[in-house]
Amino acid sequence: MNTRVTMAEVAAAAGVSTMSVSYTYNQPSRVSSATRDRVHAAATQLGYTGPNRAARSLRNGKHNSIGVVLGENLTYAFEDPQARRFLTGIADACLEANTALVMLPNLHSDNDNARIRDAQVDGYVLWTTEIDDPLLDVLVGTGRPTCIQGGPHHPGVEWIGIDDRAAADAVATAAMTEHARPAVVALRPDSRRESTTLHGAEPSDISMPVTRARLEGYRDACVRLGLDWAAVPTLFTTHNARAEGDRAARLLLQDDVVDTLLVMSDELALGVLDAAAATGVDIPTQLAITGWDDSTVAASAGLTTVAQSLFDQGRSAARWVLGLSAAIDSAAWSIEERVSTGRRNGPQTETNMV
Repeated sequence: MNTRVTMAEVAAAAGVSTMSVSYTYNQPSRVSSATRDRVHAAATQLGYTGPNRAARSLRNGKHNSIGVVLGENLTYAFEDPQARRFLTGIADACLEANTALVMLPNLHSDNDNARIRDAQVDGYVLWTTEIDDPLLDVLVGTGRPTCIQGGPHHPGVEWIGIDDRAAADAVATAAMTEHARPAVVALRPDSRRESTTLHGAEPSDISMPVTRARLEGYRDACVRLGLDWAAVPTLFTTHNARAEGDRAARLLLQDDVVDTLLVMSDELALGVLDAAAATGVDIPTQLAITGWDDSTVAASAGLTTVAQSLFDQGRSAARWVLGLSAAIDSAAWSIEERVSTGRRNGPQTETNMV
């Protein structure tokens, strides 16, 4: 755990804002001489030598930038609503620290590890990756602070995220109060872009930790409710997109044996709503649907979903990497339970969890 004195601690001791401390070291003309004196006095008392990212000379090996590693094409960062939320949180922390943000896609090609390792950055924030991704050991070897969202847990790498397994259990339980023939629309299980459908999918076979944990939670709920997990189909999607959710739903609903779709993202769930509307499936009478992330569009559609703030997670991860915070803030989740018709909002309840 990082124990160096932070900007926030200096700001508290000086009785000023964190931004005033940042300006004192990087744009001193933007604060009064009295404020600068108070900040420098507090810094001396606490043994603070300046912002981590401000020691940017070649002699000290600092670059005043943070690397964001995505296991996706760069376009994903702009197209996926949840990735945008996460990146906006990182950008907010970079703004606070007057630090650049460098996008580093990790598509598991031969030269990705070396390119990311040699990037001119002071630390890394990673979007979730595979459990056995060799990049994790590479980043630990750089000695630079590294934080990953969603996992996997890895020695030397800080982690931020929610309890995906417990959240999946809770949202599946909420969906199956009046329905008992579930299927799962899952995020891809590994770095390959292949779609497949399995009955009784084994979570331990999944290398993506978020997909694994959510599948475990869905299974927990089914088993507790007396359902045969071996009979539950799981369709693994190729990517997280509304059109992919539409395709998955049409495949799973074609035999009319499913009355609940447990879906691992709001984007996919919105595609399920599209398929239901196009095929005349009545929601919620004939089909219950759950999503994940509580996007604005999902709320408008009335989806029951798992709410988490990826903005807060991105900001907290980046602040830790930048030395603005000595610890990772805990990430909370809740179940937003609604009655969805795909056209209007319904009643809503909330269960808060950490």
